[in-house]
Amino acid sequence: MSYLKRSGGRTLIGLMLLLLLAGHSADFYQIGVITKLDAIFYDAKLWLTLPQGVDERVVIIDIDEKSLAEEGRWPWGRDKLANLIDKLFDQQGALIVGFDVVFAEPDISSGLQSLESLAQGPLQNNVDFQQSLLTLRPQLDYDARFAKALSGRKVVLGYYLSSFADATSSGALPEPAMTPDTLPRRPEKITSWSGYGGNLPLFQQAAAAAGHFNPLIDFDGISRRIPLLAEFQGNYYESLSLAMLRTLFDSPPIFPGYAGNEENYAGLEWLEIPTEIDMIYIPVDENVAALIPYRGPQGSFPYISASDLLHDRLPAGTLDGRIVIVGTSAPGLMDLRATPLSTAYAGVEIHANLIAGMLDGTIKYKPGYLIGADLLQLLLIGLILIFILPRLSPIKATLTLLLLLLLLTGGNLYLWLNNNLVMPFANAALLSGLLFTLNMSWGYFVESRNKRQFTALFGQYVPPELVDEMAKNPENYTMDGRKAELSVLFSDVRGFTTISEGLQPDELATLMNEYLGAMTEITRRHGGTLDKYIGDAIMAFWGAPVANSDHAYAAVITAMNMQKALTNLNPRLEAKGWPALKIGVGINTGTMTVGDMGSPVRKSYTVMGDAVNLGSRLEGITKQYGVGIIIGEGTREQLGDRVIVRELDKVRVKGKAEPITIYEPLAVAGELSQNATNALQQWQQALAAYRQQDWQSAETVIRQLAQENPHYLYDLYLERIAHYRLQSPPVNWDGVTTFATK
Repeated sequence: MSYLKRSGGRTLIGLMLLLLLAGHSADFYQIGVITKLDAIFYDAKLWLTLPQGVDERVVIIDIDEKSLAEEGRWPWGRDKLANLIDKLFDQQGALIVGFDVVFAEPDISSGLQSLESLAQGPLQNNVDFQQSLLTLRPQLDYDARFAKALSGRKVVLGYYLSSFADATSSGALPEPAMTPDTLPRRPEKITSWSGYGGNLPLFQQAAAAAGHFNPLIDFDGISRRIPLLAEFQGNYYESLSLAMLRTLFDSPPIFPGYAGNEENYAGLEWLEIPTEIDMIYIPVDENVAALIPYRGPQGSFPYISASDLLHDRLPAGTLDGRIVIVGTSAPGLMDLRATPLSTAYAGVEIHANLIAGMLDGTIKYKPGYLIGADLLQLLLIGLILIFILPRLSPIKATLTLLLLLLLLTGGNLYLWLNNNLVMPFANAALLSGLLFTLNMSWGYFVESRNKRQFTALFGQYVPPELVDEMAKNPENYTMDGRKAELSVLFSDVRGFTTISEGLQPDELATLMNEYLGAMTEITRRHGGTLDKYIGDAIMAFWGAPVANSDHAYAAVITAMNMQKALTNLNPRLEAKGWPALKIGVGINTGTMTVGDMGSPVRKSYTVMGDAVNLGSRLEGITKQYGVGIIIGEGTREQLGDRVIVRELDKVRVKGKAEPITIYEPLAVAGELSQNATNALQQWQQALAAYRQQDWQSAETVIRQLAQENPHYLYDLYLERIAHYRLQSPPVNWDGVTTFATK
């Protein structure tokens, strides 16, 4: 709940962005910039993973500039094209020939039409003329010669479809590749055309098949797809590349491929072409179009100049067993396309790429279920970033974003390379970038402002080192008074009055600055809230305003480090001729009132209560036992076994009726020497004997300890034992020492 309160606005904006882009993924609407980015990423992946090299299986007979220069302008006479076909099959051994050309008009270049007019007009009675015409007609009928060359051979012609409002139809269409009977459920987004420009019926009847050469031009003018099936008047006509593939395998039927049960899933996912070798699966998209599997830049298939073939410059059998496509790369013939690889790419090579891709099974595809996959990856990435980024530092947030983008890119490329899947990328990548930008902007413009306001308010009372931590969750902190279990520390310099009287004011100020600076640094390092300085005394507490479940341990470690710090500070003080310092530290843990307390004129964030007063009393009696630190029972209980302590006494301090046990922390667990450990065990035995009024046993052990390691504490107890031997304690004596002063 605290997170939502703190980042509610950012979370709401993030969720709105997620829902907006999810609508694009679910295909409810299209966002242009995402479509453009996806096209850019698609082209980049295509470039990065091009197979390269030259595929020798498909050869392009090129009506290039050289051919136009040698043979004359296009269109050429059909006699020349008939000769071309004969050479391809009879001399070169081509398996199949496709024409990326439409033959829509009759060829009258031979003059036969003029001779026919004469034969039916002025020379109709001229027997010699009529006889000569009869002999010449087969040679001069170029269209008949071309049709004869087509007949009985695997030749596939090309034609075009049109969709203009006033589109007309001319020529002849081939038999449809599929009909409503073989494709009963019409794909909703299949391309539909209203006219066509076909070949002369004579040629269409003679050819083995024909296919359209209409590309699908994307929004940016780039040819990335070819509709393998296109609808015209309810029937479905195949592309030139598909027609050539089927003709190559003796025209097997086409079967629609559906993912899942056909009754509940209407999406056509692929086309199936059964062959004697194996079933060929050709993936298609919602337009029944195939993505063009570009092999590389133009020239990835062999190009042979048509004039070289016509003039027998090509060794016989060069095209043996090859698939041949006749087309043009000449700019003047306007069959150049904008593709991901080039702004001027020969259209004939697009068909070559498709044929090779269908044979190899390398056509990329984007099935309908990828909509769900894209939506799922979008939701996962979105929710992760919306709820994780605000919790991270800028560096960690940046690393998280980079890791997610790396995983997203790696997964996308893996599916591309290993499964031929075109997984959408731009939507998830764009969402990642937007959420990262939102998070960084929010942190800079909103949270930094809130932090400054919070610091201005709370920083008046709370040590600056805690404000940064508090500003991360400002709603968790309040200046109002509350009850809480905390640990409080009081420290005081022994004999400060005498020290101050022996120093000049400036020297005393320097001395105290060094001392208080060192002690304050230690307190801050261990997360303590520095309450106040009271002359030479320091008051600090742990557990508020920043919660710390281990506040007792932190306070004790602070006190032990303060004592250690004096061993480094005192030599520097003595070098200046100043006295060495000794301090007493009292620590107590218990329920206290913490909050903003004071008057309208001056307030302080501080702690109050009996537990605080007891901490002050414990500091005051450190000198009574000759120890540097005394902790109370509450602190001792929370330490557990992590700090080794020595029980000092049971005392009743001024203002408290109930006695408490007091302890001296000796060392962190594992750091006490064996000799000290043995001495501690002996002391515990002596203390037990003392409380049982076994004066002799207690004295014997304590004297042995004092002989080995003299200590004021031992002297104190030896004095008490001597006193009680002369004057026995009361009958109800409980071993408690009562202090009447602070």
